[in-house]
Amino acid sequence: MATGGYIVLGIIVVLILWIVLTYNRLISLKNQVLNGWKQIDVQLKRRHDLIPNLVSTVKGAMDFERGTLEKVMEARAKAMGAKGVAESAQREGELSQVLGKFFAVMENYPQLRSNENISQLQEELTSTENRIGFARQFYNDIATKFNIAQQVFPSSIIAGMSGFQAAELFEIQAAAEREVPKVDLSMKQ
Repeated sequence: MATGGYIVLGIIVVLILWIVLTYNRLISLKNQVLNGWKQIDVQLKRRHDLIPNLVSTVKGAMDFERGTLEKVMEARAKAMGAKGVAESAQREGELSQVLGKFFAVMENYPQLRSNENISQLQEELTSTENRIGFARQFYNDIATKFNIAQQVFPSSIIAGMSGFQAAELFEIQAAAEREVPKVDLSMKQ
């Protein structure tokens, strides 16, 4: 009878150990997801800070392109006000599209291309865009890992009992955002 008691006690200890390890793994993944989102947030802040500098530097040379500049600033304001992953993905996608058009319009102005300040700001913004892309990829990778850990059996039992929620992935919402921007650089009025 004593051997049966040790077996039951051993099973209970192993079960408790498994529960603790599974819970700790889920907490670790959850914190990595939060960190991933904060890394995106840092890059988005950098992007939002660079845009006004670039726009104000370009303003004087692009008198008849004010509409493009206004669209950039409007998209920036909407992106800064976004809440949550889904809305941020949508607003940041819109901002990326407008910035693409803005850069294309800038290419039509030789005096802008030769301006060192504008070139430097454009390079910083392009570099930031790349960092945002990498941060989004990291976030989606870790969020997917976290979601899988919650959904596979038997850790799904611990996730359900502990109230873990699936992490939202950063994705493009509107089909129009997936399209390559079409820019007409002709001077037709």
